[in-house]
Amino acid sequence: MTDKFNFSNGATYERYMGKWSQLVGEAFLDWVAPKTGLRWLDVGCGNGAFTDMVVERCMPASVMGIDPSEGQLAYARSRFESNIVQFHQGDAMAQPFSDNTFDVAVMPLVIFFVPDPAKGISEMVRVVCPGGIVSAYAWDMVGGGFPYESLFVEMRAMGTSVPIEPSREASRIDLMHGFWVGASLVEIESRVFNVKRTFNDFNDYWTTVLGSPSVGSKLAEMSSDNIAILKKQMRSRLPVDSAGQITYNARANAIKGRLPS
Repeated sequence: MTDKFNFSNGATYERYMGKWSQLVGEAFLDWVAPKTGLRWLDVGCGNGAFTDMVVERCMPASVMGIDPSEGQLAYARSRFESNIVQFHQGDAMAQPFSDNTFDVAVMPLVIFFVPDPAKGISEMVRVVCPGGIVSAYAWDMVGGGFPYESLFVEMRAMGTSVPIEPSREASRIDLMHGFWVGASLVEIESRVFNVKRTFNDFNDYWTTVLGSPSVGSKLAEMSSDNIAILKKQMRSRLPVDSAGQITYNARANAIKGRLPS
């Protein structure tokens, strides 16, 4: 993963992206429909938002989360008291696990950050046992499905650079399918998930945005005049109901497959 993205604060990231992750993660787990009592690997687990859903919904035998950020992992560890959950600092492209260790491996909202997505998928395949599940979901970065895409568009229009994910094209559902085929997985299926999130008002939205690892520091560097302009532009773009609440959609592409038995 790239150092342009500072994923060190698990608490602010929970508000910024953890809630979105949970919304799409719930739909994703319903679709994957795994059996209970399985050994899970959460690749790019971040602050543990998705891990938490696996524990609550899937009754796993164990869950191992791996992520490069110790700050995120510290927050993730604080969420759990169960000894079936463990977290390890590591690289998606060089996982520190033996072959055939897990029954399910999932990469939630991560594939576009992995410099070599195919290598990341091959590593998941390596550590999953025959017949096991390899799966992922990712915001449709190319198709405008990222939850804060409209903000990024406005910032770039004002000349403020926003970091670009190193493998954003990998979020395309056709390319994801190609990775799974290339990894010799079988029973491959894909799906698109649309989710909605509601913010109490514009202040709730804006405070959430300030916790973004990729743009929070950029916003802090902007002049007060430019911030005022940006806020005005965003107020005009975001859908606001009569109570002042803001509700809008985000879109994620998902894929799953199995190792041959």
